[in-house]
Amino acid sequence: MAQAHSPDANVYFVPHSSRWPFLGSIALFVTMIGLASWMNDISWGSKAFLVGVALLVGVLFGWFGDVIRESVGGNYNKQVDTSFRMGMVWFIFSEVMFFGAFFGALFYARQFALPWLGGEGDGVMTHSLLWNSFSNAWPTNGPGSIGGSFQTIPAWGLPLLNTLILLTSGVTVTIAHHALKAGHRAQLLLFLGLTVLLGCVFLFFQAEEYIHAYKELNLTLGSGIYGSTFFMLTGFHGAHVTLGTIMLAVIWFRCLKGHFSKNDHFGFEAVAWYWHFVDVVWLGLFLFVYVL
Repeated sequence: MAQAHSPDANVYFVPHSSRWPFLGSIALFVTMIGLASWMNDISWGSKAFLVGVALLVGVLFGWFGDVIRESVGGNYNKQVDTSFRMGMVWFIFSEVMFFGAFFGALFYARQFALPWLGGEGDGVMTHSLLWNSFSNAWPTNGPGSIGGSFQTIPAWGLPLLNTLILLTSGVTVTIAHHALKAGHRAQLLLFLGLTVLLGCVFLFFQAEEYIHAYKELNLTLGSGIYGSTFFMLTGFHGAHVTLGTIMLAVIWFRCLKGHFSKNDHFGFEAVAWYWHFVDVVWLGLFLFVYVL
């Protein structure tokens, strides 16, 4: 079923009496209370966190289901489409700022904190009195060798393979987009399905990399500043790949049901934008975390 715009271009559709914002607030409250309690070793914390996550998943499933039904029911016009596009642009901008903060932390640690601790510039006194055995070299686990010695993951192994996988997925989702605009549904389903598969393969290899890092390289979250920035950047990126893969899978099922037309498919475009953003972030991550 293809999406159809409201026949009245001057009417901006606003849903009435939606229960989802209220239920979503409850789900988020339970999730955060559970997480905070879990981190403080309260016995029921982990259970509350899982209940909150389950509630949140249910809310998202129901809420987006309503949005999809409103869309295919012809309730949205060009004004609504424009607001959706603006919302997605600002959402991706917020994600750029999110990762920008983490890349900024990595840059600060390498370009300012390490030279200062190593005795350069204003850090001469600190280095001589507190950390005279510390040398300014990256990667580092910081003064005192926090977490013990560790090895890094070579850039030209699994990280390079995952880079090629994500770049390929960017190509397949673009082919799927062109197939949708050309009305080639079989080609659309094939290449969109390949994109979902490539996302799953990326996540599988990242899990393998983490297991190898923890078990054989002693590279953990406790491995000083290198370990914390490494897992912070790659972990959050992996979470975004997981979310993007789920969204792509939902779009695939919607395409299978006949949703979207060649002139009206913002749901597809929004997910494709997000996926390309994930690709670009990984390229920066591969360069600054693994290579340099």
